[in-house]
Amino acid sequence: MTKFLLAVHVLAAIVAVGPVTVAASMFPPAARRVIEAPDDVRAAETLQLLHRICRLYAVVGVVVPVFGFATASSMHVLGSAWLITSIALTALAAAVLAALVLPRQSALVEGGGGSADGATRQATVRLAMFTGLFNLLWAVVTVLMIVRPGSTTGA
Repeated sequence: MTKFLLAVHVLAAIVAVGPVTVAASMFPPAARRVIEAPDDVRAAETLQLLHRICRLYAVVGVVVPVFGFATASSMHVLGSAWLITSIALTALAAAVLAALVLPRQSALVEGGGGSADGATRQATVRLAMFTGLFNLLWAVVTVLMIVRPGSTTGA
C-alpha cells in the first residue's frame, strides 16, 4: 500500500504542481506583452488562460499533501525532521501562491494588463519575484523528498 500511496503522491505532485509552476512563471512576461500591446486580443486571452491554469491546478494541488500525509503515515516517518520541514515549506508555498501570486494575477487580468505606466510594469516584476519564491520553495521540497536527510535508504 505504501508504494501505491507514494506513486499517487508523486504523480499528483507532477500533474498538479508542475502546471502551476510553469503557468505562473509564464504569466509575468505575458502580462508585460499585454501592457505593451493592450489591443492584442490573443495576448489578453493567453493571460487569462495562464491565470485559469494557476487557479485550477492550485485547487487540484490539494491532493498532493493529502497523499503525502497518507504516504508518510504508512512509512511511519511523520515525526522526521525532513518531513516536518517539507510540510512547513509546502504550507509556505501554498500561502505564497494563495496570498501573493494569484491575487496579483487576478488584478492584472481584471485590469486587462493595465496601462503602460511604471507602476503596472513594477507589479509584473513583483509578481515574477513572488512566483520565483513559490517555485524555489517547491524545488526545496522536491529535493528534501528525494534526499530525505537521515533516511535509511542511504540517499
